[in-house]
Amino acid sequence: MLMQRMCVFVMATMLPLSSLAAPDLDALWDFRQPALSEQRFRDALATAQGDDRLILQTQIARSLGLRRDFTGARELLASLKPALATAGPEARIRHALEVGRTHASATHKAEEITPTHADAARTAYQRALDLATTHRLDGLAIDAIHMFAFIDTAPTDQLRWGRQALGLAQSSSEPAAKRWEASIHNNVGMALHQLGRFDDALQHFNAAVPLRETMGDAARARVAHWMVAWTLRALGRIDDALSIQSRLERENDAANSPDAYVFEELELLHRSQGREGRAAHYAQRRAALRDGAR
Repeated sequence: MLMQRMCVFVMATMLPLSSLAAPDLDALWDFRQPALSEQRFRDALATAQGDDRLILQTQIARSLGLRRDFTGARELLASLKPALATAGPEARIRHALEVGRTHASATHKAEEITPTHADAARTAYQRALDLATTHRLDGLAIDAIHMFAFIDTAPTDQLRWGRQALGLAQSSSEPAAKRWEASIHNNVGMALHQLGRFDDALQHFNAAVPLRETMGDAARARVAHWMVAWTLRALGRIDDALSIQSRLERENDAANSPDAYVFEELELLHRSQGREGRAAHYAQRRAALRDGAR
């Protein structure tokens, strides 16, 4: 929640310059373009001070990891370690998170997360979680919790971590924690779907839809609707699933952003109802999109 303007002014006049100029990481990040994000972080370093400099450099390391330069990311993070002794909790938590992400993350191939890397990641994520819990930084605590799913990949473990993260997001008053809720509902729904608990999964996917829609990212909102339709197909509710996927096809085409996953579902849905011609049409659209991406 926003504080009253006068209170913000009074507090701001009492804060050091580095706090006044704290970087807005969300505004600087574009996860689809990590190289662009890195440049933004480097530009922000020009005026950053104290912990802000450390935090920005942890994000540069993250941008390297997203481009699979895990060695470069680890070298950068190692260079920051001497400054951590006098750093505040956020800088130390973000450093631990990024160390973990150089060992196990969504960017890694499954075979790259060896037992040695998994152990290193677990140690780093646990350190981040312990610090975030101690200092009541709920958003960062949730970030750490959700990263354990890249180490503990069994659906039952992912469900356990997802529920822990969801409980914290729903009980927290911190905006950074609340922003995680849609993603966590999706993760819990995925784990339940993998366990064959489709009705339970559908509840979580449905819960994610309005949260995504209020965030103003149309592409992610469409993905949330896709998850609902995907689960409806698993439940045998073919007409309902077909209605949603057909709408998503139109919306994606209007946005000039065709989606191969939508075409795949439409192919399966039409084939399940014996419409082989329509199924073939969507198979062709999916193949054309795949070939065009090569």
